[in-house]
Amino acid sequence: MDLPVVETKNIRNVALLGHGGAGKTTLAEAMLFVSGAVDRMGKVTDGNTVCDYDPEEKSRGFSLSSAIAPVMWQNMKLNIIDNPGFLDFVGEVKQGLRVADAACIVLDGKAGLEVGAELAWDYATEVHVPKSFFVNKCDDPEAHFDTLFNALTEKYGQAVCPVFVPIKTAGGVVMVDVMDMVAFTYDDKGNRKPVEMTDEVRSAAEPYKTIFNEAIAMVNEDIMMKVLEDEEVTHDEAAEALHEGIISGDVVPVYCGAAPKLWGVRALLDAIADSYPRFTARKNEKSADGKDLPIDPAGEPAIFVFKTVADPFVGKMSFFKVMNGELKKDAALKNATTGSVEKMAHIYAMRGKTQIEVDRMACGDIGMIAKLSNTNTNDTLSVSGSVSYAPVVYPVPFMQRSIVTLGKGDEGKISQSLARLLEEDKTLLYENNAETKQMLISGLGDMHLQVLVSKLKTRFGVTVRLDNPKIAYREKITKPCDVEGKHKKQNGGSGQYGHVKIRFSPGEEEGLTFVDATVGGSVPKNFIPAVEKGLQEAMLKGVAGYPMVRLKAELYDGSYHAVDSDELSFKTAASLAYKKCLELSAPVILEPVGDLFVTVPDSLVGDVMGDLNKRRSSVMGMTPVEGKSGYTVIQALSPLSELTDYTITLRAMSQGRGSYTFKVTGYDTVPREIAAKIIEESKKNAEE
Repeated sequence: MDLPVVETKNIRNVALLGHGGAGKTTLAEAMLFVSGAVDRMGKVTDGNTVCDYDPEEKSRGFSLSSAIAPVMWQNMKLNIIDNPGFLDFVGEVKQGLRVADAACIVLDGKAGLEVGAELAWDYATEVHVPKSFFVNKCDDPEAHFDTLFNALTEKYGQAVCPVFVPIKTAGGVVMVDVMDMVAFTYDDKGNRKPVEMTDEVRSAAEPYKTIFNEAIAMVNEDIMMKVLEDEEVTHDEAAEALHEGIISGDVVPVYCGAAPKLWGVRALLDAIADSYPRFTARKNEKSADGKDLPIDPAGEPAIFVFKTVADPFVGKMSFFKVMNGELKKDAALKNATTGSVEKMAHIYAMRGKTQIEVDRMACGDIGMIAKLSNTNTNDTLSVSGSVSYAPVVYPVPFMQRSIVTLGKGDEGKISQSLARLLEEDKTLLYENNAETKQMLISGLGDMHLQVLVSKLKTRFGVTVRLDNPKIAYREKITKPCDVEGKHKKQNGGSGQYGHVKIRFSPGEEEGLTFVDATVGGSVPKNFIPAVEKGLQEAMLKGVAGYPMVRLKAELYDGSYHAVDSDELSFKTAASLAYKKCLELSAPVILEPVGDLFVTVPDSLVGDVMGDLNKRRSSVMGMTPVEGKSGYTVIQALSPLSELTDYTITLRAMSQGRGSYTFKVTGYDTVPREIAAKIIEESKKNAEE
């Protein structure tokens, strides 16, 4: 099915959100089928849906990235944005919400209000996107709409408004359009048929009609008066109030159905076309510096790139939303970030992986341009190059693993392959750690990093495994000592001779504090820099093989040979003195520690604090979260080594409701029993 050119007023951008497995991709597929965009409805289990087209998604059976599924309905273009439900891929959700004008949170009628749905509500609220609900799987005998609806109103208040509800009868499930109080049933092909509103159905639907009227009455005073005086509210009045209420956030409509059987899909498409906001309803977009930028469909063309895909065949794909004006084919736009001018040689509307080339796109529409070499996610392109829209704000990844290449010759390919995936996924961070000599990758969870490993293999032919990262420990001495180092070597002919006496003590500076206290030329001035350099090189390894820090060395005496002494001899003598120092000065191991901020529901504070105590963390304080009732931030000083699996643990403890940030701020002494294990492990690795 081709996509005709549509104007701004006829475009709706809707993000499907919710818990993993609620049926978002199936709902998107049902919308495509009902609207005639596809002639055969795919299944997630069969790996043939429009939105889950990536090989990784097909093999795993769930969405890993956001996908666009545009459909034509009532002469309107509905850009359905199907988003992942698993927490590891929340970066994709943030991208989808950045260009959505409304969110539809899909719920499993059997499972009820799950964590993923609650988080989806929070994500949409953060970016001021109007919300709605679609209760899926209402054909399941164990689906309980009444219970779920009550949970929604208890959680989100009187704004929750039933619009299309299921009523269970002896003959099966009847769907009721609450606005007009008409009933429908569905046949095996998903076709809906009007049926009589029996007394049983009307009796069950009347409480929802009352709630519906009360919800829209909060939007319009005329409707409020009609409701108070028991007068009938017309269809047009109710539809307009619903529309205004969605835009303002005062009304959160609830629809229902069963996506695999196409129940309720037409009703949802009708609702999106009739009641959901268009892009211009918000009037302004935010700039990168927080200022209001008016939306003008007839103004200067400007696009915002919200997503990048590194496709091995197509190349770099930049997904964008037209934020202002109209984008035409062959337009030349300037990138506000890089200053480079990019030509829009080909513009595509995307339906999953299918590219539909178009000549122009109206303000508010979503599309893709391939091979924009100097454009990345969060960039704005416009005619003047002076416009810059607010970026997608991504969560910071804290689950870190080291990358070990397995394939022959993969060391050379790994950096380039990772660079392309990092360009695509802004919730991955890469670091080549010079101290531990490891390639480190950070992600949002274990599944996130496993998908990265799979993509490296399938897309770029690079085979790797993930391992726990090495901790960058340090060492320092705790006692002063007075030692000497003498290097004397005679092999016939010229020999080697260097002799130093050094007082070592704990220093205040991070590295080596070197003091020349020699008198009378016991160590010639030209050899003193060699002594300092010898110590600096020796300090790279302490007792356990980790760098020595905060060391003060006072060179106060020594001797030399007029012929045999040279710089190398004194470097060696200094190194020998350092080794003796390690035996006498009670060195300890230091570990990186930092500030940990854990945000969790109040009910879990005790459990989290108990777990932190097991991780050798010192709780420094607790504060309520501003603007988020029922949540507390726990601040603790924590060792980095105890947090390697904290992402997984906290997610399990909080069912995904908890989050944390961590930043290394310094080093602290490792307890003796743990230090012994570190030394033993270090010696074992050295032997290997």
